Amino acid sequence: MSAPPDLPDIVARAFDVSRRAGYVSFCRNETGRLLATLAATRSGVMAEYGTGCGVGTAWLRSGVRTEARILTAELNPALAKAAAEIFTDDPAVEVFQADWSTLASKGPFSLLFLDSGDPDSVRVDAIADLVEPGGLVVLDDFTPCESWPPIHLGRVDTLREEWLTDERFTAVEVMIAPDASALIATRR
Repeated sequence: MSAPPDLPDIVARAFDVSRRAGYVSFCRNETGRLLATLAATRSGVMAEYGTGCGVGTAWLRSGVRTEARILTAELNPALAKAAAEIFTDDPAVEVFQADWSTLASKGPFSLLFLDSGDPDSVRVDAIADLVEPGGLVVLDDFTPCESWPPIHLGRVDTLREEWLTDERFTAVEVMIAPDASALIATRR
């Protein structure tokens, strides 16, 4: 382990809320620490698409060092309500019970955190104009790949390939654990 085992208080609260809600599909601690580190470099408006119970949002919030705002959208009403509990007294975070596209008009974003689970909704062309110049996009939930073109489940991983080759971004895949990687892309 390359990080202290202690969790920031806001992240521990988010884990508690997730457990009470019976929600177990959330941001890994390795991804969370990456998010906190990147959020510490940002100002302006950050966003997350697919809040779940707010663990990723909590990691982002734990890293914020400026007057930045974090907007996050969750389609499932029960999960959105659970996530909103965590940030009730935090004016820097706003949880929307809505489809992620609701946030599109609230950008451009200095950092945008996306789950790669629904590739069609996070394609480069759908996201590029939502990020300010110099802004970051973080996509998680990739399986590490050492080949080019990237292969996943016996097929070319077109989502990963698009992000790593699009001329509007400088992008890299980083391993966050032996079985997990994330893409980080900076808008040119």
